[in-house]
Amino acid sequence: MKQPSPRGEISALVLNTITGTVVAGQDALARLATLVEEAVAAVPDILYDDDLQLALFCLYELHYSGIDEAGDDWEWNPDLLRVRQQIEKAFERRVRDEVILGDLPGTTSEAVCAELFRMTGADSGPSMSRFVAKSATDDQLHEFAVHKSIFQLKEADPHTFAIPRLSGRAKAALVEIQADEYGNGLPARMHSALFARTMRELGMDDAYGAYLDAAPAITLATNNVMSLFGLNRRLRGAAVGHLAAYEMTSSQPNRLYSRGFKRHGYGEGATEYFDEHVEADAVHEQIAGRDMAGGLVESDPGLLQDVLFGAAAGLAIDTRMTIHIMEAWESGRSSLRPSAAMAS
Repeated sequence: MKQPSPRGEISALVLNTITGTVVAGQDALARLATLVEEAVAAVPDILYDDDLQLALFCLYELHYSGIDEAGDDWEWNPDLLRVRQQIEKAFERRVRDEVILGDLPGTTSEAVCAELFRMTGADSGPSMSRFVAKSATDDQLHEFAVHKSIFQLKEADPHTFAIPRLSGRAKAALVEIQADEYGNGLPARMHSALFARTMRELGMDDAYGAYLDAAPAITLATNNVMSLFGLNRRLRGAAVGHLAAYEMTSSQPNRLYSRGFKRHGYGEGATEYFDEHVEADAVHEQIAGRDMAGGLVESDPGLLQDVLFGAAAGLAIDTRMTIHIMEAWESGRSSLRPSAAMAS
């Protein structure tokens, strides 16, 4: 990933440490731990803190494709992992504050699936997809692509971490879903590749992380939730619930997103990503709800609450990002970071 610009003292020290810009001795890492401890105690809302969200995003990225000029040995450095856990604990507490679960359903596959459909159907947040379909300007479509690119250019990777942590029916279902996401063996059909094509059609840079500097903290938070769940085995149920909710709320919005791009005269090259998800996710939602989430709970009933938490958390944080974007657009402002909006 292209190395981002720091957003504060913590993200600057993280980036300088892993890229060797500063000598990463015990003093530097101890300083980093102290800065994080002070920041998480003082920050008004970690979901909207640019410095902490970028630092966490970069620490997670060491487990994905890595960061330009960052040494591979940092991935499992114990001192850096402790710093990540400091931020992670505060982030997870904040995410849990967003979620209130009602009465739990039964632990059968059908009961779990029905509850997930109820949860995703009850989402009452603002609809960005309807706005894109009917009203978004061309500039707003480009902003929309920036927000989406933070995940879509590595689509499926966070949830794939859950595969070795599952077994039986749930594992088979997750593999089936992910195989589609990765193009069933055809590189050009990988969903990340399709979204890269969308960006090229818009005249944008399709390199992963090219627009990271423009993405606000809440957009990074939606991605950090996925990594939080995917990279912690204890949260495997949440990873499954998050993916299930993602698949269950994807088909119709993507139909509307496609309509918005076509309204501005963009052709198949720009819309294929969205059109592909209309069909794929209509199938995936059934597999995700019954076989993956339902199958996991049937095999391990103790994970029921984690599955529902993961679904609810994903919906809640995504809604916060949507509110941020829609409030900006409706007031005639950019939804991107002012100092970096579309700079790449």
